[in-house]
Amino acid sequence: MTTVALDTGVGPLLRGWREQRRMSQLELALRADSSARHISFVETGRARPSEEMVLRLAEHLDVPVRERNALLVVAGYAPRYPETRLDDPAMGALRDAVERLLRGYEPYPALVVDAMYTVVAANRGVHLLLDGVPERLLAPPLNAMRLTLHPEGLAPRILNLPEWRADLLAQMRRQIALVRSPELRALYEEVEAYPAPEGRPGASGSGGKGTDYPSPALPLRIEVGGRVLSFLSSIATFNTPMDVTVAELAIETFLPADRETAAHLHTLMP
Repeated sequence: MTTVALDTGVGPLLRGWREQRRMSQLELALRADSSARHISFVETGRARPSEEMVLRLAEHLDVPVRERNALLVVAGYAPRYPETRLDDPAMGALRDAVERLLRGYEPYPALVVDAMYTVVAANRGVHLLLDGVPERLLAPPLNAMRLTLHPEGLAPRILNLPEWRADLLAQMRRQIALVRSPELRALYEEVEAYPAPEGRPGASGSGGKGTDYPSPALPLRIEVGGRVLSFLSSIATFNTPMDVTVAELAIETFLPADRETAAHLHTLMP
C-alpha cells in the first residue's frame, strides 16, 4: 500500500509527516517529551533516532500503522507490526466477532472494507441494495467505491448522486493524504473519471434549502425495488490496532434516515 525510498532516510520522512500534520518542531518535541533541537537533528540526519523515538514520533504524528513499519525499516530497525491475512487461523476470533456484528445489524446494511475499499464482509442488508447490478461488477474482489460510483453500478439509482459522490471522493482524498498509496491514488483517478450525472430535481435530501425533509447528516437516498430508501452512514475502526490488516479495516453501517425506510427493510427481512 505504500512506496518508500530506502535511501531517503528516516529524518526527511518524519519531517514530511510533521509538515503534513502542520506541526512545528517545538510542538512535536513537547508532545514527544523531547527537544526541538533533537527533532531538528533527527530530521536533518545529524542524529539517529532510537527505535522507541521513531515509534513515539510516529504516534504523535498519527502515522498509520503500515507507515510506522516503513519508518522503522528506513531507520534500520525491524518492523514492529505484523500483517496477518484475514483468513489466517489467528484471525478466527476477529472474523467471528465481525460476522456477529454484521448479522446483528440486519436488516440494515453493514459491510467491512480494507484500505483499498475492497469489501471483505457484508451482511444481507447490503445484498438487498445490489439487486439489479451487473454480475461483472459483483465479481470478486468487490470494491465499494467502484460499485457505488460506476455508471452501471449503484450510481444511476442514487437520487442525490452529486452530493454523495462528492463526499466519497473527498473521503478518498483524505485517505490518500494519510497513507500515500499509489494503488489508492489509481483507484481514485478511476472512479473520479466516471460520469457524474446530476441528481434528480428536489431529491438531494441533504438537509439544505429546497430538500424534501431535513436531515442531521448527508443521507444516501437510493431507489431499491421502486421505493426510495434513505440511510445515514457511519464508519468505525478498531481502537489501538497492533496488526496492519486490522488497522486498515473499516466497518461502515447504514442507519435508516426515516421510519419508512426502517419499516420497509423489516418487511424485506423479517
